[in-house]
Amino acid sequence: QVQLVESGGGLVQAGGSLRLSCAASGRTFSTYAMGWFRQAPGKEREFVATINWNGGIVYYADSVKGRFTISRDNAKNTVYLQMNSLKPEDTGVYYCSAGPYTNVMLRTRGGDYWGRGTQVTVSS
Repeated sequence: QVQLVESGGGLVQAGGSLRLSCAASGRTFSTYAMGWFRQAPGKEREFVATINWNGGIVYYADSVKGRFTISRDNAKNTVYLQMNSLKPEDTGVYYCSAGPYTNVMLRTRGGDYWGRGTQVTVSS
């Protein structure tokens, strides 16, 4: 069993930065692919970024490439999402997800485990 708790969301002006964190419990964290997804008001949840178990392989949605960076620290059981040059369209609830899958599978199907999300609001 893995429990995920996100933090770091907030209100920021366009062009600003935020760093999200996802703290995981459970012994299997270091073996799982991890990912960030987001859901804007009135829209379906969408993939943002995923990272494989050792951080060597990452994937990003086209909309965030060059602006967001996903990373993980297995010693701290934590995955991060550094978000720079934020835009109003980045507004939404950001969710952390984990699963015993490859990066590609996690990106497509989401994980077995989800956090409750953290709100990110970007004002214009």
